[in-house]
Amino acid sequence: MEAGPSSLRRLEFGKLEFGRLEFGRLKFGRLKFGELKVVRRRLLQRYEHQPFVSCLAGLYSCRWKRYQRERTEPGKCCCSTRECMFFPLLVAAFCLSLVFLYTWGEGKNDYNSFDWYNYGNLGFWFLWSLLILIVAAALFTYISLLLVLAMCLLAEGQQLYLHWSHKIGTFLVLGFCISSLFALSILWRDHRKTVRLSFQVTAPYLHLGAIAIMVLLAWPVALHAIRADKKVTQVIIVGPYLAILLFLFLIPLGMYSPCIREMGTLGPKPALIGHRGAPMLAPENTEMSFLKTIEHGGDGLETDVAISYDGVPFLMHDDTLTRTTNIREVYPNDAGKAASFFSWDALKKLNAGKWFLKNKPFVGMGSLSKADQKQAMNQSIYTLSSFLRLADSHNKLVIFDLYRPPEKHPYRNLWLRKVLDVILNESKIKRHLVLWLHHSVRSFVQSVAPGFQHIMGRKAPIEDLLKHKIVKLNLVYTDMSSEDIRKYAEANITTNFYVVNEPWLYSLAWCSGAHSVTTNAVHLLKDLSQPLFLMTPRQYNTMWILTDLTSAFLISLIFALHWFREKNLSCCAQNSNPVIENGTYNKFKAELSDMPAVLA
Repeated sequence: MEAGPSSLRRLEFGKLEFGRLEFGRLKFGRLKFGELKVVRRRLLQRYEHQPFVSCLAGLYSCRWKRYQRERTEPGKCCCSTRECMFFPLLVAAFCLSLVFLYTWGEGKNDYNSFDWYNYGNLGFWFLWSLLILIVAAALFTYISLLLVLAMCLLAEGQQLYLHWSHKIGTFLVLGFCISSLFALSILWRDHRKTVRLSFQVTAPYLHLGAIAIMVLLAWPVALHAIRADKKVTQVIIVGPYLAILLFLFLIPLGMYSPCIREMGTLGPKPALIGHRGAPMLAPENTEMSFLKTIEHGGDGLETDVAISYDGVPFLMHDDTLTRTTNIREVYPNDAGKAASFFSWDALKKLNAGKWFLKNKPFVGMGSLSKADQKQAMNQSIYTLSSFLRLADSHNKLVIFDLYRPPEKHPYRNLWLRKVLDVILNESKIKRHLVLWLHHSVRSFVQSVAPGFQHIMGRKAPIEDLLKHKIVKLNLVYTDMSSEDIRKYAEANITTNFYVVNEPWLYSLAWCSGAHSVTTNAVHLLKDLSQPLFLMTPRQYNTMWILTDLTSAFLISLIFALHWFREKNLSCCAQNSNPVIENGTYNKFKAELSDMPAVLA
């Protein structure tokens, strides 16, 4: 029976429909296979990445297994409410520990004074300053590690959960830093001036470091901001970040440093005056200490003068002899007695060097050679007369603090005459080498010794200084001001700052125009050929602008990278097969994540 035209048409139409169905199945199969292939590749990468994530989560949360942690889904918060409340405390601990470490680290110039203060209160010598520095560095390192781990986990899309032991550690760091900063502000107020001065040298480097940290933080910030499903959440994440970044970009506008100056305007290197000699190389106020200063090219010698019970001026800084002599061994019953109540015959019997080898009073002073150790062991208390003859023979300037004897001392009212007699008659030092600091009888001294150079220990109006024939100011380094130095220099009044030990502080004094500094570290500062930080305004502006532009480009690139990646993932999700969206994908993903052999 022949098929009619209608039957043939139905047959052709059936073949066509069958062909379309086969083509559709083939297309669906290819699409499904292609998507599963992409899923397989991504899951393989994620599986191979698990050891790194496990290490991060283990160190931060003590959760070493995969089922113990959760990923942050797009649009969700990076941690629970409790963790969100604690995370700012972790950031605060990092900031405070950084502030304290910087503050204490920049105070290294005064560590010896701090340890000496503790010695006076505790009665025994210990390098408390070094111990505090080590503790501050350890706490900052610990908190920094926790914060880096948190940033890495956020960059990996993991939920944050800080282990309870780390939370206790964070509270300990917060308590230590807050109490230490409070104690510094109360007991050592001048330290704040030191920190402010340090910014004039370290600010450019701090600026570069802060910008580098912001570039690194851009990765997790961009990831979670772009994944956020609410505009409010995005503003909360990105807003503070951009505000801090803008502040860092513009902060150089308010920076001042005398070390940013035009080429050729830097003055001569400040002269070096040995503070009690070279107390980092030899026992202070001894012959060896002053010889070390001369050996290392010091321009002057500074010391402290007391009067013995029988009228002999000798060199001693402390009121008692317990710190710098072996008084407890020789005269144990008189260890606490004032140094001025001992006769010179009694003082000559004391050793003034053994304590130096035992206590090592300065941080990082190094070890002495055997010859220097032997010489230090045999040092005795030095007389003013011997000190002046030594300075005169080497043509060195001398400056000294004079200590009036206590009450009931036979020379309490004659001590200045005794000192002048030693200077003018016994030592016969060249008078222009003497920098006379004591102010109470200045007019009398100017009449009997007209060749002395008179200096003052405080700032005063130029008219008053000229009236009293002052040629030099001897100021504590926290009073350093390039404007004041220039103003006094125009009136032919030079400036000396004490006590300057650190290279950065000496560099600042150099840039500010100081004429000399009193230092414990002549052997270190003499080797500086130029300030540690010295730039022309054009060089600094170029560095600042390039830093801002480079960081802005890198941050924009990071945000763009995350935006394109999330956009592509979103497109893939919208174009995925309904069958896969309805469960096949998740089932396949779960099987692959738990079956390494399948991935292989």
